[in-house]
Amino acid sequence: MRTPSRSRRRADRLHSVTRSATSLCVVVALCAAGGASLRPEPLAERTVAATQAEKTVTIDGENYPNPLRLHDGEAVRTAAVWESTRRAELLADFRQNVYGESLPAPTAQTFDVTSTDLARVTRKTVTITVTGPQGTGSFAVQVFVPKTGGKPKGTFLMIDHRGQVGDDPDRSSGFAPVRTITDAGYAFASFDAGEIAPDDSGRYRTGMIDLFHPADQELPDDAGRTISAWAWGASRAMDYLQTDPDLDPATVAVIGHSRGGKAALWAGAQDTRFAVAIPNNSGSTGTKLARRGDGGVGAETVARINDSFPHWFPPTYKAYGDRVDSLPVDQHELLALVAPRRVVVASATEDANADPEGEFLAYVGAAQVYALYGLGDTGLPSPAWPPATDREFRGPAMSYHLRSGGHGLTAADWEIYLNGDLFAR
Repeated sequence: MRTPSRSRRRADRLHSVTRSATSLCVVVALCAAGGASLRPEPLAERTVAATQAEKTVTIDGENYPNPLRLHDGEAVRTAAVWESTRRAELLADFRQNVYGESLPAPTAQTFDVTSTDLARVTRKTVTITVTGPQGTGSFAVQVFVPKTGGKPKGTFLMIDHRGQVGDDPDRSSGFAPVRTITDAGYAFASFDAGEIAPDDSGRYRTGMIDLFHPADQELPDDAGRTISAWAWGASRAMDYLQTDPDLDPATVAVIGHSRGGKAALWAGAQDTRFAVAIPNNSGSTGTKLARRGDGGVGAETVARINDSFPHWFPPTYKAYGDRVDSLPVDQHELLALVAPRRVVVASATEDANADPEGEFLAYVGAAQVYALYGLGDTGLPSPAWPPATDREFRGPAMSYHLRSGGHGLTAADWEIYLNGDLFAR
């Protein structure tokens, strides 16, 4: 946790007239040797500067873990080393210290599909039944496929923690505008996150978790809780989507808002079948950097999120509430785990609880890993905070926008997603 003096220094910076020029300083090169540009030139050998062997990088004047430094201290200079070694190290660190160990793959799994022909779309209600060592359970996935005469442009899979998606595509909202999405040529799929793990500290195990852990025993301290279970549910939904002959399994985006956005990002980091991960206004333990504390704007901290939602994360994460500087990872590294697939970060100007600047800084901090693939261009014209509002910044594999307004997933966000050509490079 930030000390009071560090918080005061940060508050002073918030009101400094020079802030726009100094708010972001990633001292280690974000891409090519000797450069700190957000728009790196692709390197023939996809290498990065030797300084990546440093233990930390500097973001907004503070030290953060270096995603391009192996546990043994060696630098990660190529995408091959990232994929063979560093990616696994980071996933293990996040599982051990933040999200907990994921539920395992089911011992058996079946899909029961009911198709209904509607105007302009085909609706498929898919019952996914999974079996674990402690029993069998099921949850439903709704899939809406536009009648385009060919496969859709892509599929958006929503982790719906609000239970807002029903069986009527015309029952629309800014949160899940099904008809707008399908009319734009995309398929839309969703599942009610509460069927995987109820968002309740007393009942969260009663969906899928107790199929894999004895109900009469405490969960292990390092076992994933609600957010981890929702991410696991997204992967089980993906198990079905890749079998659907009407869809292209190579063009599926996992999307969630707020707490659902935390789960969507964790799902996208772990499961490389997702072509795109979209954490919308995901805040603490989503896109926001943990070491920023409240960011000087009263944002949700690691301590506060675990106090308010004790069923979201395991005790191993709760132990870092008053010592976030001891975390071996931070959220810029989670965004980097999506590389080289597309990551889409969405913030809102008045969403202080999620710390939009902290989300922005994490986004830019992840670019150095994308640069291993020659994809380090964030689309931003400048690293200065804040960027222009209500417009998309799109690089070859990274996208960002800062919507005006408060916490939410709105029609304005969906307009950017649907027009963002997210499945193309």
